[in-house]
Amino acid sequence: MIYADAAAVVELRRKIFLRKWRLKCRAVANSLEEAGDRLFSFTRLDPSQWKSARTTNAIERLNEEFRRRIKTQTVLPCAETVPMLLWELLASGQIQMRKVDGWETLSQPLEPMALDLAA
Repeated sequence: MIYADAAAVVELRRKIFLRKWRLKCRAVANSLEEAGDRLFSFTRLDPSQWKSARTTNAIERLNEEFRRRIKTQTVLPCAETVPMLLWELLASGQIQMRKVDGWETLSQPLEPMALDLAA
């Protein structure tokens, strides 16, 4: 599913997978359904960014740099502060995103998505 070329193909493969595994192992199907659209949230991005979004290398590097920059702060005021601070670090050039596939299209806006505060 994650190596599909389009969001519609991801959804089609997801439905096929659920149809097959709901009969063989209901727990597997339930787990995939429970994850919902969050599991495939990379499909909201430009397709040129999918490879980097599916793997953790670029994400872990970005997290490492972000943690290094904010380690002096113990608590951020609210959940909305995190993306704002991250964007400021990116915009100022303190964190570089050159190794992320599709970095040229990062400025394209995404559809709003509710923050999962439990995560």
